[in-house]
Amino acid sequence: MISRIEVETKVADTRARVRKKKFTGLGDSPQITDLFIRDVYTIDKDFSQKELQAISSMLTNPVTQNYAIYSHPIKKFDTFDGAPSMNLGEHAPLSINPEQSRRIDWAIEVGYLPGVTDNIANTAREIIEDLLKTKFKDGEGIYTSQITYFAGKISRSDTQLIAESMFNPIIQRVHIKSYKEYKKAGGMDFIIPKVRLSEKPKISEVSLNVSDDELVKIGKSGIANSDGSRRGPLALDIAFMKTIQKYFKKLGRNPTDIELESLAQTWSEHCKHTIFADPIDEVKDGLFKHYIQRATEEIRVKKGGHDFCVSVFKDNSGAISFDNNYLITHKVETHNSPSALDPFGGAITGIVGVNRDTIGFGLGAKPIANSYGFCLADPRVDTPLYKGPNRTQKMLSSRRIMEGVIEGVNAGGNQSGIPTPSGFIYFDERYRGKPLVFVGTVGLIPRKIRGKPSYIKKAKKGDYIVMIGGRVGKDGIHGATFSSEAMDTGSPVTAVQIGDPITQKKLSDVIVKEARNKLLYHSITDNGAGGLSCSVAEMAKESGGCIVDLSKVPLKYPGLEPWEIWVSESQERMTLAVPPRNWQKFVNLMERRGVEATIIGRFTNSGKCVVKYEGEIIVDIGMQFLHYGLPKRPMTTIYTPSVNKEPLIPKVKDFTKPLLSMLSRLNIAGYEFISQQYDYIVQGNLSLPPLQGRGRINADASVIKPVLNSSKGLIMSQGIYPSYSDIDTYHMVAACIDTAIRNVVAAGGNLEKIALLDNFCWCSSNDSFRLGQLKRAVRACYDYATYYQTPFISGKDSMFNDFKGFDSDGKPIKISILPTLLITSIGVVDEITKVVSLDLKFPDDLIYILGKTDDELGASEYYAMVSESLNKKYIGNSVPKVDAERNKRLYQALNIAI
Repeated sequence: MISRIEVETKVADTRARVRKKKFTGLGDSPQITDLFIRDVYTIDKDFSQKELQAISSMLTNPVTQNYAIYSHPIKKFDTFDGAPSMNLGEHAPLSINPEQSRRIDWAIEVGYLPGVTDNIANTAREIIEDLLKTKFKDGEGIYTSQITYFAGKISRSDTQLIAESMFNPIIQRVHIKSYKEYKKAGGMDFIIPKVRLSEKPKISEVSLNVSDDELVKIGKSGIANSDGSRRGPLALDIAFMKTIQKYFKKLGRNPTDIELESLAQTWSEHCKHTIFADPIDEVKDGLFKHYIQRATEEIRVKKGGHDFCVSVFKDNSGAISFDNNYLITHKVETHNSPSALDPFGGAITGIVGVNRDTIGFGLGAKPIANSYGFCLADPRVDTPLYKGPNRTQKMLSSRRIMEGVIEGVNAGGNQSGIPTPSGFIYFDERYRGKPLVFVGTVGLIPRKIRGKPSYIKKAKKGDYIVMIGGRVGKDGIHGATFSSEAMDTGSPVTAVQIGDPITQKKLSDVIVKEARNKLLYHSITDNGAGGLSCSVAEMAKESGGCIVDLSKVPLKYPGLEPWEIWVSESQERMTLAVPPRNWQKFVNLMERRGVEATIIGRFTNSGKCVVKYEGEIIVDIGMQFLHYGLPKRPMTTIYTPSVNKEPLIPKVKDFTKPLLSMLSRLNIAGYEFISQQYDYIVQGNLSLPPLQGRGRINADASVIKPVLNSSKGLIMSQGIYPSYSDIDTYHMVAACIDTAIRNVVAAGGNLEKIALLDNFCWCSSNDSFRLGQLKRAVRACYDYATYYQTPFISGKDSMFNDFKGFDSDGKPIKISILPTLLITSIGVVDEITKVVSLDLKFPDDLIYILGKTDDELGASEYYAMVSESLNKKYIGNSVPKVDAERNKRLYQALNIAI
């Protein structure tokens, strides 16, 4: 029996009001006279009418909602490509709320495609299982969708436009019916978006005894399927492919498909950061070690006994000392490529993913604050872009991307019970092809747990390999390799995942509140990029090897290939090393908290990564080759300073108009509309909010109180100046570091207790000039971090933020982002009552400007405004330069004054 429960509000529905306003501006301005929404639960399991009534009562609020139940006796039908339309008997669309007489002209239903994570359905399934003391069997399920009904003078073409604005074809399906069609069919169709994988899972051997051209093709487009199509990018260039070819030739065999996929994940730019690690010009030890890591090492030595760094560059997050009892952790990630395809899914996956980086620090830190940052194109301008030729595979509009990423961070943070007090938004048209989505999490962990340092972990020989949390599906496959390349026609839709904050909240709580404090495991890490292939293999470095049985891994649905199970990035999963003596206690605890835990193998000291499937060994790779066998690729750079046109600045007597124009610019105007959507009060640790003063102005710094009974606080801020990279990336980085530090100092922070995080987002990183810009930028990181004595504790890079596709005329186009660096800053403040908000406090207070203003307007918002007024592109050449020695004295003096 297939049943549908349709839910409609009795009271005014804000969603409907917002949607009506949005739709009115589409197409030929359709005249919508009425619009209402129904939430739909489609249940593929036999329930009696009485049970369905009980379920409906649990899924609705009797005060504000009504529901109706419709059932169909057909049990099985193919739904992978959408179910056929079926006449289900007449039922009036208005019968839910009989007191409301409404006519409709169109109905649009939007639901998820097969295999896409449906968070509301997952929660509804759990409610039903708890309510009726039953379990959904394999093949049974519950699925959600939403119907928008509207009436008015609306053409079919306008309805189609409305539908396109409501769904993302990468993750969702849409069905449109006119009232006549709706009436004839007796309502909307019963659709079960069930994944149907008909082929039996198999392991393939991949011949590498092929030409160099074929090796290039395998590395770029993936392993060939039986029909000649390719699986998706491995992001392995010819040097990598030849190294792999040589390794397996020495073993006297070809690799299996899963071995090649595993190497691709582990060696991906996303995971190995080869551009920062490999030799570049005279820098033989790589940019990261030579500049960023060396800066931190030198600063720590110079600070001596005042060094507050505890764990840097070796765990999922960096950690500093907060007080004698606690450590503060911080990590900032990017989730750019997935957010370009599905903004909501990309952003929510990003925020819950960086939450797991916090839970995966040491033995497990508690997430206590989130941060965000968006670099986007102007949402008021819709520049059509297409991934495919002949105007196919249309990209989402700038507005859809903005709305989606904002909503994604909202859902991930608010539903996880983690405050989001800090963030920013920046606009430039060069983010149209690929947006930048920064997400960060601050964590808190006791310095010691039962007398043992909390930041030290190590999987041991004989420990069980345990996966906890969500199950594995096709979502997220090739996420790591996809993020290691430019986005183009071949970008895989399976690279998109949707995070489930409810599942993760349960996982987080049971780890950091219970299992950690009982020392039930030796090590823990996140299942992020590369899924099990990376998490297990990374932890196996701690013990010296591993053996995994993929047939033990819990799946969302049957039929996944072994290589898909191994590399899938399905969300809400973590891998732990649990000693056998603790297993029963551990699994009992997980079961009590509703978190699935499964033994999938053991850690060994064999020196090998071995993977089995149904008794057959399908991966047998030496740990040394897996992690360190990739070849070094020396890089050379070219750098020539830019020479730009200087604008003719008009003489102005009255600055009122230009001042108001400047204040209204997207990069200067407030973004309260974002801040007010995010819960920054939850957990009760807020001291200085993101919106300050009577006018609720976005502040440059926020302050939280990590330990509620302590007088200490933590200041959070950031610095970002992408436009400066048009002139000089060195001074761009200097400005980012200086601003991130200055914001903390202005809020009451001490320069001696500030730590930094770096997030590089670059473009065309195989281009010598772009590498030259990168080299200058990273050198500035060393120079200014050591000037200010502010160590880097964590960082990340995303090096191929380019879009290759087609414009509205069908012509090939490449859009590269501005070379961008986000510097995040955190500072421990000893007395939280002395932090300072930005608002003016009393009448007649004096206003001082501290520091010196020079003639440096290059790449400024003012120049951009003048350029737009003249319809020309003026950047200028005099980019603001940082005098670190002068500023350091100023910041120290200001701290004393505060």
